[in-house]
Amino acid sequence: MPGAERFVALPRAELHVHLDGSLRPATLIELADEAGVRIPARQPATLARHMRVDDARNLDDYLQRFELTVALLQTEAALERVAREMVVDAASDGVRYLEVRYCPALSRARGLTLDRILAAQWRGLTRGQQEHGVVARIICCTLRHLDPRVSVEIAEAAVRHRDAGVVGFDIAGGEAGHRAAPHSRAFEIAARGGLGVTVHAGEAAGPDSIAEAIFECRADRIGHGTRLFEDPALMAYVRDREIPIEINLTSNLQTRVVARAADHPLRRFLDQGLTVVLCADNWLMSDVTLSGEYALAQGALGLTGEEVRRIARNGFTSAFLPLPERRALLDSVTPAILEWTGG
Repeated sequence: MPGAERFVALPRAELHVHLDGSLRPATLIELADEAGVRIPARQPATLARHMRVDDARNLDDYLQRFELTVALLQTEAALERVAREMVVDAASDGVRYLEVRYCPALSRARGLTLDRILAAQWRGLTRGQQEHGVVARIICCTLRHLDPRVSVEIAEAAVRHRDAGVVGFDIAGGEAGHRAAPHSRAFEIAARGGLGVTVHAGEAAGPDSIAEAIFECRADRIGHGTRLFEDPALMAYVRDREIPIEINLTSNLQTRVVARAADHPLRRFLDQGLTVVLCADNWLMSDVTLSGEYALAQGALGLTGEEVRRIARNGFTSAFLPLPERRALLDSVTPAILEWTGG
């Protein structure tokens, strides 16, 4: 994205990015060779172009690309490697805090347990943090189409790992025809276990899915929330309670939720005083960095410097870290945020 380099000096938090959507193309090739999995291209640049989703008609089409990456995340070594590399890549983009989300049940095809999967992710994130200083944590996802009993199992594992990297619980996957409410027991377990709750909602489905996320699934944050503007009363509720909205511009374009970046309701949300955070969603499938998302938002929606700084600050105040850690992190980045002028 032209102009993305201007944002690398701005400290930011990446709160919505998927492990299985953010592999390096070169890593994908090496893991495929190790696993004996056929891939559509052997050159990293060619493979990157193939993995970028430009041909999706909707969210379900977009999600089909993940079949390949998930097939390669079936060993502890692969999970640890990808997690570490995500921290490295985040650091090079100026990200200072990173929450990586993934559904651990997807990595059980070759016998791994949820505990081993989460431990492998945490080892990778910890290595990256030690090497590059980026604070990195885990959000455990379930998926809307899974049996709710599996969601309970994932939530229980997430709580067990609360002191080993896991800070949040989420539900992702195709929204159309798959409500989140049947998984409410899992969200109760996560909330009672002290985890933050975020819910993918309001992307392929309308504002009713956002209301369901808040009132039936205990959402502290909303992932995407693109169609929130369709219900002004609910939008006012979200604004008044300062429920953060995790905005993903590029992936919303790819899933046809909006036709143009200039049409994205981010501008309306800002004008109405909502708490919004810019996120990248999937670095590989969307071929984007967090700096690229900031550049796209500013260019297409006319964000002022003050609005950019406010969004950056929102990322840290909305993190699922314990309050003392969140305050300390915010204090450490605030001078650089205030000094950033976009030059």
